[in-house]
Amino acid sequence: MPEYLPLDIPDDPKLTQNITWFARALRKAGLPIGPGRLLDAIQAVEAAGFTSKQDFYCTLHACFVSRPEHRTTFAQVFRLYWRDPRYLEHMMSMMLPAVRGVQEDRTAQAGEKRAAEALLDGTNAELPEAETQEEEGTQIEIDASMTMSSEEKLRTLDFEQMSTDEVAQAKRMLARLKLPVQPIQSRRTKADPLGSGVDWRATMRKSMRQGGDLSEIARKSRRTRWPNLVVICDISGSMSQYSRMVLHFLHAVANQKGAAWARVHGFTFGTRLTNITRHLATRDVDAALAAAGAEAQDWEGGTRIGECLHVFNRDWSRRVMGQGAVVLLISDGLDRGTPEDLSKEMQRLHLSARRLIWLNPLLRWEGFAAKAQGIRAMLPHVDSFRAGHSIASIEALAEALSRPDDIGEKARLLQGIQ
Repeated sequence: MPEYLPLDIPDDPKLTQNITWFARALRKAGLPIGPGRLLDAIQAVEAAGFTSKQDFYCTLHACFVSRPEHRTTFAQVFRLYWRDPRYLEHMMSMMLPAVRGVQEDRTAQAGEKRAAEALLDGTNAELPEAETQEEEGTQIEIDASMTMSSEEKLRTLDFEQMSTDEVAQAKRMLARLKLPVQPIQSRRTKADPLGSGVDWRATMRKSMRQGGDLSEIARKSRRTRWPNLVVICDISGSMSQYSRMVLHFLHAVANQKGAAWARVHGFTFGTRLTNITRHLATRDVDAALAAAGAEAQDWEGGTRIGECLHVFNRDWSRRVMGQGAVVLLISDGLDRGTPEDLSKEMQRLHLSARRLIWLNPLLRWEGFAAKAQGIRAMLPHVDSFRAGHSIASIEALAEALSRPDDIGEKARLLQGIQ
């Protein structure tokens, strides 16, 4: 819950009108709010009163927030609308070209940019004139001819910093991505006139049909098959926005025809493990993720990586990884359990998988080091350790799959541990 700041109530507050506009901003920011919830909120505030800042926040929160993922957006819109008008000016400046003296040296936190866009929707917002020592009449011209295209800029933008429109555009870009994978040579064989092996059984059957004469030697080659893809995604509070984008990408991979994967399995975990594979088969992505979110009740909760991996290794590993599956683990590695148990379960998962690739959004920081105990316990048991915070990092994942020797940032971080 955000820090409560002084809330000044004017003599004529027009409370109903203010709550109505607040509900419109929340709806624009992505919360499913209709007239019914608005009437409930007005009646609830009348019953609870608004002399206490905490009661006022909790009353509106109870009426407007129905899903865990909406809490952050609600908190930011509430902060901008009811408490901190100067912060709205900062968010407005972030939407303008970065000019020294106008934009603050701070990036938006989770949900802040979406909240500001919701409040500024439909208005011609202009920043107040800043005090400057320049002479009157001096104009600043910005040459944008060499700037990146919006799509190219979006590829490197952190998922956590995207606005509502940018998230929608990023989802469309993720839906076009593919994960190529190399086929696996099976021990089974098939008839092949140009094969390198001799099929003695077929050769003898053919000779028996010809009275025992050996006129031709049958040949065979090894079959090829496609591996399974198993995605284990962290949906704890620190991973919520990244998890949603990865699951959207996972749905696209699961429904791509000719994607080369035998089958795609999806699991989410926070405080418990949830199998969402059957929901990924739903063609509509919004319906699929809504059903997955309804089944996974631990969205934006705590993290018990070791316990959840233990459940996966015990109940699901033999079912979905029996034929050399590739495993994608999406997590920040911040675990509340004991490092020894986590290391043991990671080792077991690594031995069961054909390849284990760990995507960690914390790698977006240049100075990232494996200091957390959970990360130090997990890192030695993965084949590749890569970032997973943007579209570009997801595209780089395709490279890791096409190159079996790719280890990402694993070697560099292991040197810091030793």
